[in-house]
Amino acid sequence: MLSKEKINRINELSKRAKSTGLTKQEEKEQQTLRKEYLDTFRNSFKNQLHNVTVVDENGNDVTPDALKESKKNKNKHMH
Repeated sequence: MLSKEKINRINELSKRAKSTGLTKQEEKEQQTLRKEYLDTFRNSFKNQLHNVTVVDENGNDVTPDALKESKKNKNKHMH
């Protein structure tokens, strides 16, 4: 999870970019913070998906093969 301070800074830079513009240094900071935010979001989303099992109305596991494979690969890296 990204800290509240970093999220506030992202929002502050975004507002300033729309109103007065950013310096080169602030633009670089904004890009770095956005990348960190997206990386954190993607990792969190992947972790959520790895805890999902899809079951049809008959109780059969119909989890997509790509997700099953991703779960296997994750477990290999953890050991």
